[in-house]
Amino acid sequence: MPREEDSPLDWLLFEQSGVISARQAERLLSAGRVRHLIACGRWRRICRGVLVAGDGPLTPEAHWWIAVLAAGSASVLAGLAAAQAGGLSGRWPRREVIDVLRPATRAAPALLRRMPIEMPAVKVHRTARLPVEDRHIGRPHRTSMARSLLDAAVWSLTDQDAVSILAAGCQQRLVLPAEVRAVADRFPHCHRHALIVATLDLAELGATSPAEIGFLDLCRRHRLPEPQLQVKRRDASGRTRYLDAYFTEFQVHVEIDGAQHMDPRAWAADMIRQNDLWVSGDRILRIPAFLILINPEEVVRQVIAALRAAGWS
Repeated sequence: MPREEDSPLDWLLFEQSGVISARQAERLLSAGRVRHLIACGRWRRICRGVLVAGDGPLTPEAHWWIAVLAAGSASVLAGLAAAQAGGLSGRWPRREVIDVLRPATRAAPALLRRMPIEMPAVKVHRTARLPVEDRHIGRPHRTSMARSLLDAAVWSLTDQDAVSILAAGCQQRLVLPAEVRAVADRFPHCHRHALIVATLDLAELGATSPAEIGFLDLCRRHRLPEPQLQVKRRDASGRTRYLDAYFTEFQVHVEIDGAQHMDPRAWAADMIRQNDLWVSGDRILRIPAFLILINPEEVVRQVIAALRAAGWS
């Protein structure tokens, strides 16, 4: 981090992850000084009008700045990249691309097609609707979290990726489902609109992962009783625990296990919690998250069997 007495250039480079536009550089230095820094290797040119200080590998933050500065004035970071810049964590299997939004009245610069190989592709989307409430006040300029998640879901390669991104944003408390729905209502004809709204509806009921969303959807489609999600319970030691899905009337508890449950310590803690619930009289089903996606019929069969054993008809 620069010191208080350092120059405006040092602070600008710090703020922009070492990336600077040629126009910004020439406002702070002479054109000759900029050419000298490039010639001696202290700076390098990424594409026309965009420079980077130093010769080290580019960080994800530097990639975002390059994309926004190269796309030109009034452009903003958008989609998954904007959501990640706003704090969204997690990985999604998708192509390496940085999405940028630009006013529909302005064409994308041709230079974006000539990015260096170390830089992910930059895809410019033109829009006529980017109101103030869809813009985040911060740097780099980007869309709001609600608009970012909606766009990321629309632009995802698969429906599963779209659901995962929406669920992660809500689970990480970066946005409320109602905030994303308010943006979706302004784009009723967008790709995956019905899926997005259905996912947000389930997220409002407490589903915090794609697997939980899929499980609740299965219950509705097969006309099963609707479980409560993320029910608070105190275990034998007095600690607060959360049940993934609980059919309260029948005392049937469904635990949806993701990959994190394979860790030995997590597995041992799960067994202890499960034993406490068994002692109290609950029926417990442990369902791997992937089974909801690849064999939903088996999941439904087991849930129906447990509910019937508990008195449901």
